[in-house]
Amino acid sequence: MRTVSTDVLVIGSGAGGATIACRLAEAGRSVTVVEEGPWVDPDAHEPFSLGEMAAQFRHRGGAAALGTPPIAYAEGRCVGGSTEVNSGLWHRLPPTLTEDWRTLYRIDEFTPEALDRYAEGVEADVGVATVPGAPPRSSGLIEEGAAKVGWRSTEFPRAFRYDERGRGTKQTMARTLLPRAVAAGAEILPDTRVQRLVGSAPRVTGARARQTRPDGTVEDLLIRAEEVFVCGGAIQTPTLLQRSGVRRRIGRGLKLHPTIKVAARFPFTVDHGDVPMHRITDFSPHLTIGGSASRRGHVAMALAESGEPVAEAMEDWESISVYYAAIRSEGSGLVLALPGLTAPLVTYRLTPGDMSRLTRGLLHLGELLLAAGATELYPSVVGGGVAREPADLARWWDAVTPATANLMTIHMTSSVRMGEDRTRTGTDSFGRVHGFTNLHVADASLLPDAPGVNPQAGIMAIAARNAAHFLSR
Repeated sequence: MRTVSTDVLVIGSGAGGATIACRLAEAGRSVTVVEEGPWVDPDAHEPFSLGEMAAQFRHRGGAAALGTPPIAYAEGRCVGGSTEVNSGLWHRLPPTLTEDWRTLYRIDEFTPEALDRYAEGVEADVGVATVPGAPPRSSGLIEEGAAKVGWRSTEFPRAFRYDERGRGTKQTMARTLLPRAVAAGAEILPDTRVQRLVGSAPRVTGARARQTRPDGTVEDLLIRAEEVFVCGGAIQTPTLLQRSGVRRRIGRGLKLHPTIKVAARFPFTVDHGDVPMHRITDFSPHLTIGGSASRRGHVAMALAESGEPVAEAMEDWESISVYYAAIRSEGSGLVLALPGLTAPLVTYRLTPGDMSRLTRGLLHLGELLLAAGATELYPSVVGGGVAREPADLARWWDAVTPATANLMTIHMTSSVRMGEDRTRTGTDSFGRVHGFTNLHVADASLLPDAPGVNPQAGIMAIAARNAAHFLSR
């Protein structure tokens, strides 16, 4: 077994882990970043392609939170984490929510003003911008439909930089903060899975890991560290902590953005190379309406989830785009590490109110898309039927049930939670695990609840805040 020594061990290289690694390395700390997945060149695969899913997603993109209904989810598994494979949409945490969280969970130094200061720094580091010129057709359709039904729509910025010709490059962690961390002396170990942390309260001493070399051989590692940051996301972080004997308030309270979709067919060709940037904001943050990836495979899957015959529609797939309605859920879930198994058990319970809000969101989405010119709408509801005019949407009210709805999510949060109320949280206000002096968490699991927006901006702002607090100690 090879031994590696470092001041700071960062487990996971996504939005939270990359931010921590960069801030601490540039402050002069010796930092080692361990990533279970491979280091994949950001330009190696077409965005949202099958090749990308196979190379950079955990389980090739297929996982589900068990429940009625089950909720499919996906996690990035590569250097840079989910920032390498998501849409890059950028939204700061809603200030009304952060105020509620600060009070309910007793989170210190968590005012909207404080978070905005860190958000500004992260945005300057990464690069956030709107699309120069006119939006893609699939995104503009949301804007057009909203104008016709009298709703507000907003074009969200993204973690992108654009050149003088308007060509955009997504600012993933593998393109931005991780190279900075390496330039400051950090070491990144890809293809290295941490099996468990070493030590017990009040102090861990490092981690045991297994690294797969490029030639396929495997080497066991003992990584000794003065400080450990677990940044594996809302599913993998509680799993590792539980495997290591850290269980108090860990893995409970998982929150998702349950999402229901519609494949919309238009009497013209729509673009399929990107994700629409426009969102309906009238119902935010409790209900969000927007657009999804719509490559040929995504269209086929969305059509199949309707339970309708889709052969004829697939012949015209280039005229079909996929859109969604997502809610903030009253329900919650559980992440549980099981002895002898690598993957955890993930469950999620939707409330009747959640199902009602999803149904209402689906009808609002249908209304929007018909107003935008769609000729056929295929909901991800078996038995919902194809809607071709507003009167057809009424059938969806009774069609959406736990047995018929096909739901998914890409945002998972809240499985550890931060704050000074130890009856509700797994860490203190700055991510240090209760009962430990040198074990920290810095990822989506810290967010006390699902924010109703893409959480990446919030994750990075909180990680930058927590890094500053750590360094000030």
